[in-house]
Amino acid sequence: MRDELQNHVEDLSALKTNLASSKKTAEQKRQELAALRNNLTDQKNGVSVVRTTQNTLLTETKNKESEYQALIAQKKAEQASFESELVRLAAGLGSADTTTAPSARKGIIGWPLASVRITQYFGNTAFAATGAYNGSGHNGIDFGASIGTPVKAVLAGTVQEINQGAVKYCQYGKWVLVRHDNGLTSLYAHLSSISVAKGARVAAGQTIGLAGDTGYATGPHLHLTLYVSSAVSFKQYTCNSGAVAFIPVAPLNAYLNPLSYLPSL
Repeated sequence: MRDELQNHVEDLSALKTNLASSKKTAEQKRQELAALRNNLTDQKNGVSVVRTTQNTLLTETKNKESEYQALIAQKKAEQASFESELVRLAAGLGSADTTTAPSARKGIIGWPLASVRITQYFGNTAFAATGAYNGSGHNGIDFGASIGTPVKAVLAGTVQEINQGAVKYCQYGKWVLVRHDNGLTSLYAHLSSISVAKGARVAAGQTIGLAGDTGYATGPHLHLTLYVSSAVSFKQYTCNSGAVAFIPVAPLNAYLNPLSYLPSL
């Protein structure tokens, strides 16, 4: 009797172990399926955005090169105006206390895109020195990204602000601002669509929107700015068209080089 009971106990223990293993496998499969569904949703949204953008561009230019070049010139003029005003606003804020942000170290934040191609670096680059940024330097980094490419949060945090009402050829277009728990805040600009709400908690690597060319962008890309969180405020900016836009701004020394915090290339 004692031997039989022992055998039953061992059988039950084995069944319990198998059940736990099966449950773990099922949970992993469930998570993989959820990730595949999210990726499929991102891809469908991306295709929809691309089609809409293409149709809009064809309507605006009437498929004529001269009309297209006129649009580019208009965007460049707005870009120069915006950069100049942004520097003026930032300079007027004085100097920020940067000790509330972590010291620069590689890997503190992650890449915002699955495929990384940097098209414009931070600071007084050769391109910035040509006059494109009025000698003030570029306040973030730009990534080449086709319209509809999923944009990821570089670190877990809370969505501090979003801007859905993009003004044509003006400022950052559609953007998301995420405040992280370590004293950093990240801005994702020129988005074609936004998939998070103000006040929402986001995880590192979570899709927060799709790349685009809204605002003054002369082509589709993602602009990433990194700030000292405590120094960020918001201002009203008047576009060349007379429309008023809402933008984040900080003292000049509160703009940080994202590459100092991103992983090594």
